[in-house]
Amino acid sequence: MVKKEILIVDDQFGIRLLLTDILEGEGYSVATAVTGKEALEKLKKNTYSLVLLDYNLPILHGGEVLKQMDVGHIEVPVIVMSGLSDQVKGEISDYTNVKHVLAKPFNIMDVQELIKITLSS
Repeated sequence: MVKKEILIVDDQFGIRLLLTDILEGEGYSVATAVTGKEALEKLKKNTYSLVLLDYNLPILHGGEVLKQMDVGHIEVPVIVMSGLSDQVKGEISDYTNVKHVLAKPFNIMDVQELIKITLSS
């Protein structure tokens, strides 16, 4: 069985580290990006099963990443993470890639469940 690869995009080192540890512990292969620009470069070069995307990113905002994914026909399910989840939901409702919006701070059990649901659908 091929490992599912997940791209974690977050400018906070602690969140990238936490999610990487947990997801690798569950058998996923994990790649990380600090900025939206770096995330788009990785998405153009590699294939991922899922993207965990922080909405408030430096350089290239999460909304811009979603827009570029749309324009580039990068069809990868996305879970958007944000401290302002209610506000974000309205801004990203047009993007079909977005499967869920996860409020920060999040419960790691909720993250694991959301990932399982998203990858199995």
